[in-house]
Amino acid sequence: MAEQLFALANQARAQVSAAPLKWDAALAEAARQHCARMVAEGPIAHRYGGEASLTDRAAAAGAHFSLIEENVALGQYPEQIQQGWMNSEGHRRNLLNPQVDRVGIAVIAHEGALYAVADFARGEQALTQEQAENEVAGLMKMSGIRVLAGTEDARAACAMDQGLPARLHDGLPTFLMRWQSTDLGKLPQALVDRLGSGQFKQAAVGNCPRENAAQGFTVYRMAALLY
Repeated sequence: MAEQLFALANQARAQVSAAPLKWDAALAEAARQHCARMVAEGPIAHRYGGEASLTDRAAAAGAHFSLIEENVALGQYPEQIQQGWMNSEGHRRNLLNPQVDRVGIAVIAHEGALYAVADFARGEQALTQEQAENEVAGLMKMSGIRVLAGTEDARAACAMDQGLPARLHDGLPTFLMRWQSTDLGKLPQALVDRLGSGQFKQAAVGNCPRENAAQGFTVYRMAALLY
């Protein structure tokens, strides 16, 4: 029945030219756990007392994402559940959202009814520290700036809330920027503007542990030093 709902969801997305969803086993496990809780509780809900949030449930199941949302339902058969979601503005928006690319669905039959949970997400690959730095460095090189091989200064600056490290190996930068983002496919506009000014000849890039980001969300904390 979960597979039926998966197929129906992709049929609905095809009708509005949204890309098909991929099945995600981690999201399906998070959906299964919540679905079992719905059966135990009776009335359906997105969260019960003492239960972890959707974000934490999905993260604990092993999912990595930059966006996550959930549909829940109680019905008699999959087509009825799908139609109910399509007739509900919020559930329809989740199901057809072009920004999500994967889903995990769970269905449990109990006392003549079907309890269903669909967890939708935009999946993100968890890059290593070096991979994250290389992604940003590649974008910066497109502006013509030389990116230094050394990352120690930028990593140390990244880990600080303000200021610069007391010891610098590559000299004092004239511009420093720190930021957090789920998308390393583009640079912050303020940094793009600086790179385009022609004032700088070289740069250093560093990645460090994120701050204030919920578990499961793939968020990168970066720093760029311009010289």
